[in-house]
Amino acid sequence: MTDVAGREEQIGFEPLVGAGERYEQRLTDLIRSRNAQDVCDVGGGAHPLLKPESLSINFAVLDISETELSKAPAGYTKIVADISAQNFQCDRRFDVVFTKFLAEHVRDGEQFHRNVFSMLKPGGFATHLFPTLYALPFFANRLLPENVGRLALKLFFPGRIYGNEGKFPAYYRWCCGPTSAQISRLERIGFRVIRYTGYFGHPYYKRVPGLRTLERAKSEWLLRHPIPVLASYASMLLQKPAQ
Repeated sequence: MTDVAGREEQIGFEPLVGAGERYEQRLTDLIRSRNAQDVCDVGGGAHPLLKPESLSINFAVLDISETELSKAPAGYTKIVADISAQNFQCDRRFDVVFTKFLAEHVRDGEQFHRNVFSMLKPGGFATHLFPTLYALPFFANRLLPENVGRLALKLFFPGRIYGNEGKFPAYYRWCCGPTSAQISRLERIGFRVIRYTGYFGHPYYKRVPGLRTLERAKSEWLLRHPIPVLASYASMLLQKPAQ
C-alpha cells in the first residue's frame, strides 16, 4: 500500500460480494443522514436506481438518451444531457449526484468529474461505483473490438439482454482503484475525497471452475495485502467544499 501512504483515512478495500447492495445502502444512508432534498441519478435512463417516494426527495434522472429517459417511471425530473460534454449545462443544483456503472462508459473522465462538480450545491456529495481498467476482463474489454466484446459477454453471461443490461462501449477513463495519483486528480478538480474503496474479485470466471478458483484465491490474498491498482471495481464518495 505504499502507493497510498499518508492517505489511509481516505481509502479502504472490501470483497466484491455484496458490493452493489452495500453501495445502494450507503447511498440511501447518505441521503437520509444529510437530509438531502435534491438528488440526481446520472445515467439512470429507463431504470433509476432509487425510488423518490421511498425517500421523499426531489429526484432527477440525467441521461444522454431521451428514448431511455422516456421509459423511466413517473415521479422523476428527466434531464437529457451528455455528462461528459465540454459544453455541458444543467440549471439545477443537487445535494447528491450519483452513478452506478456509468463512469466506465464516458469518453472523457476528467470532464465527467468536472461536470458532476458543477452540478453540486456547495457542500454537496458525489458518489460513484464502477469497474476498473486493470482487472483483466475489463482490460480485455477495453482492447477488444465491440463485436468481439459482445460475443465474449454472451459467452460468460448468456442471460443478459441488450438494451437493458447489454454491452455498451466502455472506455474506463479515470476508472481505477484508489491510487494516490487518482485521488490527487480528483482533488485538483476541487473535490474532497472522503472515501475511495477498492473491491477485489469479479464474476467473469464463474462458468470456468479452474479460473474461478484462482480468481477467488487471488482476491482473498489481495484483501490481506491490498494493491490499489489491482482492484477490480471501486467506489468513491466525494464532497464539494461548502465555501
